[in-house]
Order: sequence, then C-alpha cells, then structure tokens
Amino acid sequence: MKVFKNFNDYTSQKPLALSLGMFDGVHLGHKSIIDELLKVGTENHLETAVLTFWPHPRFVFNPNEDLKLLNTLEEKKFLMEKYSIDTLFLKEFDEEFRNLTGEEFVRKILIDKLNIKYLIIGYDHSFGKNKSGNFELLQRLSKELDFEVEQMEAINIHENNISSTKVRNALLEGNIKQANEMLGYAYSVSGTVVHGKIGYPTANIETDSIKLLPKKGAYIVEVFVKNQQYKGMLSIGTNPTVNGEKLTVEVYILDFEGDIYGEEITVKFRDFLHDEIKFEGLEKLIEKLDEDKRLTEEFKF
Repeated sequence: MKVFKNFNDYTSQKPLALSLGMFDGVHLGHKSIIDELLKVGTENHLETAVLTFWPHPRFVFNPNEDLKLLNTLEEKKFLMEKYSIDTLFLKEFDEEFRNLTGEEFVRKILIDKLNIKYLIIGYDHSFGKNKSGNFELLQRLSKELDFEVEQMEAINIHENNISSTKVRNALLEGNIKQANEMLGYAYSVSGTVVHGKIGYPTANIETDSIKLLPKKGAYIVEVFVKNQQYKGMLSIGTNPTVNGEKLTVEVYILDFEGDIYGEEITVKFRDFLHDEIKFEGLEKLIEKLDEDKRLTEEFKF
C-alpha cells in the first residue's frame, strides 16, 4: 500500500476508485465501503484509494476537546493495508484545506490532483466548508466531470446503524462484545511496558495519549508479546486500593515468565469482568484477582 501525506507527491498512474472520510475504527460500516471499492476497482480496472485526515478535523475545530480515537495512525494504516487498499491519502486538515467549498474540493482535489473515476461515500457523509459537499452535489458534478458516484447504505447490527461514535460509546460502557461486533475485530491497545507498583505481577502499559481506553474496570484480554499469544486479565483504573491517582493500564499475563520492561505489547479486549473496585486491603484485592484469573483461564477465545 502506498501512503501519501501531500497530494503534490502523488502522480496518477491509473484512475482511482476512491472513498473519503475519517474511517476511525475502520468498523464494519467502513469495511462495506472498502469491499465495494475493491469490487468497483476490479471491474473497472481502477486503483483503490482512501482519502482520510490526520489529525482528526475535530482537533482543529475544537482544540480543547478531549477527543480520543479508536485507531492510532499506525493501526489505521495496518487495517487499510490488511483490507487491500492500494493507496492511502493522509491529508492534514490545515487552514487552506478547511476553507475549500465542497465543489472546490471535488474540482481541485478529486479531479485535478487525484484523477478519480469512481467515488463512494457513506450514507451520512458531508464535506467541504460549512458541509457544502453532499451526495446531491456529487451527482450534479459527476455528469460534468465524468466520474461515477455511489452512496452506501448504513450497515446495521441489531437494527442499529454502525458508527464510530456508537463503537466509542460501547467501549466507554464496558460493552466489549458489542463494540467488537461493530468493529468486526477485537478492539486493541498497544503500548510500552513500564514499571508498576502493585503486588500482583502485572505489566503496566504506557499507551498512546490519543487512543480511547474502555471504561475503568477489569477485562479478559489476549496479549501479544514478541509475536506470541497469551491469555491475560487487564485492569484500567487508578488502583484505588493503594490510593493511586494516575490512570493506568495493567495486564497480568497467564503462563508467562520473563522480563519485558521496555517491550511493545498489544492487548485485544475480549470480555468485561467488572467495574473498578476499591478493596479494604491488598488481601481482598488479591482474592478478587484470583477469581478474575480463574474466569480468564476458563474463557474460550
């Protein structure tokens, strides 16, 4: 997969079948768009491309908003490549770009710079200054500028439209199974192992500051260390039993021995165990951890 951060670095070899949007989480709704892109690309001999923005435009419009994302940049790149997209455009949402009207964006970027022949957008997508770009505008311009446009319908699970916001809300409610169902894969967090301060032998993970963490509590997870997979139980919280204040992510890795401080590890969330609890002392905490460990051992991945 080719990645471009600047349109001026891109030279069109073949016309493009393209979709645009944030694609945060690259969930099943996004996957349906990508599948259609691949189908259209094959049928019409077009390269497939996704145009997305980094950082998220909401960081530009609301710099004080504490927005957390479902994907880091590396995770988004990984998923796009996994789903066989040919080219990924990562456009900075700068002042010049945000002032383009919907029509200017189509003419100056999609046609003049990217040479699109087929455009696919999501069911609720708008673009351009003041959201002046929409499906109706694209239909009108497509006739003049010689490209085809398609609007995908929403993907539903249990009669609910899938969206990045709904995935975020499910994670913040600890509803891991629902979030994973909408994503089409197990939600993951990666980070570097640093020293913790609790008696149970856990790995304390330092995560990316923009990455959304599920609600405080205990979880059953898969842990990937040096390309090896293990079961684990993970805690997100402040360790109230030992009067902790800083939010930490700690994972106990079952059937694992070794020094992994400084190593990058990935955890995939599989189920929610319970909310964060403040125990009367470490003895009660250890009893609960032992119970969590038993449930984790019994969990079928």
